[in-house]
Amino acid sequence: MKPSAPVVAISGAASGIGRALAHHYASRGARLSLSDVSTLEVVAGECRLRGAADVLCATVDVSNRHQVQAWAERSQRHFGVINIVINNAGVNLSGCFEQMEREDFHWQMDINFWGVVNGCEAFLPWLKQAPWGHVVNVSSLFGLIAMPNQSAYNASKFAVKGFTESLALEMAQSSYNIQVSTVHPGGIQTNIVNSARFGCPQKGVLDIDEAKQTFNTKLARTTAAEAAAIIVKGIEQRKRRILVGRDARALDVVQRLLPALYQRLVLRYVP
Repeated sequence: MKPSAPVVAISGAASGIGRALAHHYASRGARLSLSDVSTLEVVAGECRLRGAADVLCATVDVSNRHQVQAWAERSQRHFGVINIVINNAGVNLSGCFEQMEREDFHWQMDINFWGVVNGCEAFLPWLKQAPWGHVVNVSSLFGLIAMPNQSAYNASKFAVKGFTESLALEMAQSSYNIQVSTVHPGGIQTNIVNSARFGCPQKGVLDIDEAKQTFNTKLARTTAAEAAAIIVKGIEQRKRRILVGRDARALDVVQRLLPALYQRLVLRYVP
């Protein structure tokens, strides 16, 4: 952490990884600008109790460019500086591509991809005015590997990866002291699957209730608090890629070493 309390802006802060990140930074005395489509009163109170120097809350739909812009401008006016922006808000859509509604696909991309772009567009001008800055965009393990019935989610998270890595190179070429990181969480104990939209899966695939139970009991091995600690450590170490969880680390290696074979393994072992 820097000598003075940094200002950290976090989207999707009402639950899951966003909430855990807010708690983590609050315990370090950071100043927080939190946004979500849901109420943030409880989280804000928790952060103040944990030692946050100041907490600003905003109701924001990250797919709405103007709302994100207004949040960034309000944050700058309130704190006078912004150091870290974590574009964390995300949703999940699961279902066979051929049976997917185009409106649902747009919903997925608008939040997961355009929400990240909106956050970067809105906050970068203010980060450039700060002595130092860090952009953190949350992708996914599914931004590294593809899965059946996740075409929309895969597309959104692969897009976040490519966009963020390109932005990192641009900032490295610039004169600004701004670091850029992509986060790839594996199975995290959050509500993202429980609140997901589900289309019709292919024949032989687990039904919705079975899919939720399988993820929550077998795949989500990392707690949100553990994920937040890994992300914060990665930010402090100025890492460009932050892998969260053993599953993310292991499958990242498999994908890089066996980019074609991993798909055969997916077909063999994933129901």
